[in-house]
Amino acid sequence: MITSLENLDVNGKKVLVRVDFNVPLDDTLEITDDTRIVESLPTIKKIMDSGGIPILMSHLGRPKGKRNEKYSLQPVANYLQNLLHTNVHFATDCIGDEAEKVIKSAKSGDVVLLENLRFYAEEEANDTEFSKKLAALGDMYVNDAFGTAHRAHASTEGITKFIKETAAGNLLKKELDYLGGALENPKRPFMAILGGSKISGKIDVIRQLLPKCDTILIGGGMMFTFYKAQSLEIGKSILEEDKVELAAELLKEAKSKGVRLLLPVDVITANEFKNEAQTKTVDVQNIPTNMMGMDIGPKTVDLFKSEILASKTIIWNGPMGVFEMESFAHGTKAVAEALVDATKEGAITIVGGGDSAAAIAQFGLKNDVTHVSTGGGASLEFLEGKELPGVKALEK
Repeated sequence: MITSLENLDVNGKKVLVRVDFNVPLDDTLEITDDTRIVESLPTIKKIMDSGGIPILMSHLGRPKGKRNEKYSLQPVANYLQNLLHTNVHFATDCIGDEAEKVIKSAKSGDVVLLENLRFYAEEEANDTEFSKKLAALGDMYVNDAFGTAHRAHASTEGITKFIKETAAGNLLKKELDYLGGALENPKRPFMAILGGSKISGKIDVIRQLLPKCDTILIGGGMMFTFYKAQSLEIGKSILEEDKVELAAELLKEAKSKGVRLLLPVDVITANEFKNEAQTKTVDVQNIPTNMMGMDIGPKTVDLFKSEILASKTIIWNGPMGVFEMESFAHGTKAVAEALVDATKEGAITIVGGGDSAAAIAQFGLKNDVTHVSTGGGASLEFLEGKELPGVKALEK
């Protein structure tokens, strides 16, 4: 059983909170997407309003276990101060005297942010002594970092062995409720939309979802491996040669389970991999040998839209085409818009993190679906049915 933050008495306590402030920064160290910070505010405010002092821990980037000012969380501390309109004390270390001194100076109503955990190699190594040092800084521990819940690190897993009272923060709980609810007790019809370039990254997800879904829509680069399994010409399109047999098995498995696994019926092809390439829209049976598929075509868009609008629970993970290029973003955008329409009709719509979350944000629609996950890898592993170490560690 995992305790939620609501059930912790944090009054007068120093509460260690693992957040995911791994946000993108530009060359001037300005934050370019604050989603992860904003999503963690309900947990931080709840602790403050209940008389506790939140001591925030996070990583940023990949400093490879060494101090590197390029990955300092100082800009995040400044940004957080503007969002919360309160004192955000920044500690230039995440353990030891410096961290202890800053925490000691914080009063009720203040927030403390510790320096990047990954300035120590011990964080990713889940080192016991490092976990103990982190645990010694607070009275309780709350994990609100879904984006790192699939990693057994010192701040997500090791620390829980040395702190008696632990809980899931509001964001972590929301992620588990939406993703878990969709998998365990979906409103039907239940659909999954899976895209992205490679089938290898989604095999376990497809396998896990086959017995649970009514319909699975496949788009993105991985559709060409499925086409190859049906002996279709795919031209210069992306292909995982060693997964063709597997794609054939999945098609057979879907059929035997009575699950509708739908592939695109037409594609937008290009003569080269760039936005200004010459394009041609063709049915999947007619992909030219000298061209590559870059996006789903208009007939597929219409087909997928009607399927989405007929569903009551929808999980989307992976773009339909090379959405980073404007010429090939149409299919991904159409799916995002169809999800918005389905949400208005009362469907539960969940967007996995990673590229799907980036896409829906790019189209300005992230607030118009039920839930956009903050964790790409974590949501994928959750959908694969894997146990997330950071979640398992909270079970007492």
